[in-house]
Amino acid sequence: MASQIREGAPGAGRNPSAPAVFTMPESFEIVAGSAPEALAGITSVVCVPTFKRPDMLEATLRSLANQQGGHDFAVIVVENEGIERAGAARASALHAAGLFKGFVIVEPRQGNCKAYNAAWRCALTHFPALEQVLGIDDDEEAEPGWLDAFVTAARMAPADLFGGSVTAVFADASRAWLSAHPVFRSHYGTSGPVPMLYSSANYLIRRSVLDTLGFPFLDESFDFTGGGDTDFFTRAKAAGFRFWWVQEAAQRETMPARRSEFGWIHARGLRNGAISAAIERRQNPGPGGRLRVLAKSLALLAASVPRGLALGIRTRSGLIGLYHAQVAAGRLMSEFGVANEQYRKPEKN
Repeated sequence: MASQIREGAPGAGRNPSAPAVFTMPESFEIVAGSAPEALAGITSVVCVPTFKRPDMLEATLRSLANQQGGHDFAVIVVENEGIERAGAARASALHAAGLFKGFVIVEPRQGNCKAYNAAWRCALTHFPALEQVLGIDDDEEAEPGWLDAFVTAARMAPADLFGGSVTAVFADASRAWLSAHPVFRSHYGTSGPVPMLYSSANYLIRRSVLDTLGFPFLDESFDFTGGGDTDFFTRAKAAGFRFWWVQEAAQRETMPARRSEFGWIHARGLRNGAISAAIERRQNPGPGGRLRVLAKSLALLAASVPRGLALGIRTRSGLIGLYHAQVAAGRLMSEFGVANEQYRKPEKN
């Protein structure tokens, strides 16, 4: 479908009273979809990116089908593997069986930011009554009250972007103690206003945010390092949008055995540090700004020893206590152009 879409740098901004305008052809292909009349009044659209996990995707979609509260909503499944398309095939079969209404689309250009951009654009251009987009990953399952908690909060709270809790469920139950590690914990634990969100694992975003920040919504240079969501939320905060946490909008995330291994956890800590430094450099351009970011990284490295000791004692884990040092090391490595592309092979993430 060749619609009129606006070109521009990510986050260039636009008139907040005008809907998103596009000037480039859509990059995705629609492989299954509901009739327009079935979608005309839909205000809430749940976006589900997927890559080579058809069984887990089915569990995700079935958890959405089991939502309570009587809300009418649609789903957009975004297949981000353009050759075998196993996720698209599974989702199309479930769509045909009536499990959900909405679309199954294929974004053949690999990258998690590309997948989100395709999903949000599809929502904006195919749902005339759209008020908000929500998200869940293909390794997560929504609790039955997830959608109701988000929609209720969106009706009541003076905010524009909402995040919810994600509980790690380890395939190796003996590693469940790792749930205390910062890479597996949600950023907040109590419902209410928060300074900012950092993850797109569980969200509700009002349409006005997408209309204002403009397309492409997520900067695709973050495709394989991660951090496109944090960058997006940072720009939303700078634009004056407000954030809210909904603890009751809960999801469970499956953690395969590889994610409980030291190598994966270490790489995630380095990645988190590199992302934070990269975003700060964007906010502080020029030599002076770069020096400030470097100074902060060095300060965090020095502070990582007492902070790490405190974290390790509190959690009774030396492995968990290493996290602050890993983040600081990742920040410093990024100063020399070293980027941990953990999403380059999503099937191994």
